Amino acid sequence: MTEWSDSKKHGLIFGGALAGAGLILSTLVFPFWNLIRSDVYEDIEILSSADGLCYANTSDHIPKKIQNCYLEAGTKVKIKFGEGLAWATIVEP
Repeated sequence: MTEWSDSKKHGLIFGGALAGAGLILSTLVFPFWNLIRSDVYEDIEILSSADGLCYANTSDHIPKKIQNCYLEAGTKVKIKFGEGLAWATIVEP
């Protein structure tokens, strides 16, 4: 068995400490489940419609853009959107 020099031992300890700190920070500060947004379903009224785009206002106060939407303004629909996002899809006309 070969003897490790002090610099290799210190390098190994430093690398292990760095990896451990990175693992702790990645789970406490920036958890993976924050990347997965929850879907929100809401009954709304189409505010405006033009050229296949509809716009609606939701309870989170972020105006939503709905693509491939040819409904008239004033139509009530159920939409699905990701929490904090500015786009939505129609679930039920």
